[in-house]
Amino acid sequence: MAISSENLTDTTGIQLTKDAFVVIIKTEWNAQNVSVLEEGCKKILEQHKVDFKIVEVPGAFEIPFAINKYWSKALKGNNIKLPDAFIALGCVIRGDTPHFEYVCEGVTQGIMNLNITLPVPVVYGVLTVNNQVQADERLGGRHGHKGEEAAAAAIKMIAFSQSL
Repeated sequence: MAISSENLTDTTGIQLTKDAFVVIIKTEWNAQNVSVLEEGCKKILEQHKVDFKIVEVPGAFEIPFAINKYWSKALKGNNIKLPDAFIALGCVIRGDTPHFEYVCEGVTQGIMNLNITLPVPVVYGVLTVNNQVQADERLGGRHGHKGEEAAAAAIKMIAFSQSL
């Protein structure tokens, strides 16, 4: 059972030392759920006056590629602003085949590898659930709002990075 998510969105007292910019990479797949994640994410970022850009990819497996490509292009200029953090938003719902495990493992490992190699945080906001009921519980239900939590984690990690 998950721990209480009551304080995971609490960003009271966090002061960012400069204007922060976040890139949200979201999936088209399971768009109804991902749009709820996105709205929660945007709500928290806007409350903290954090500028953001949204990039859409077909599915969760493509998220790490998009983050890596965005970072590479931003480093080269190309009129692309370097982000202070990335937030990955998606929803993978278990089906009848092993596809669920492959996608979940791939996106999780990809995001972990990016966290190790990029100089900015990559926040994991991908729901990996067995059914729609579990997704609903994480989209403002009894397990909190994972979109809001992802944005709060990004703000906390940007502040952490700026403090070093």
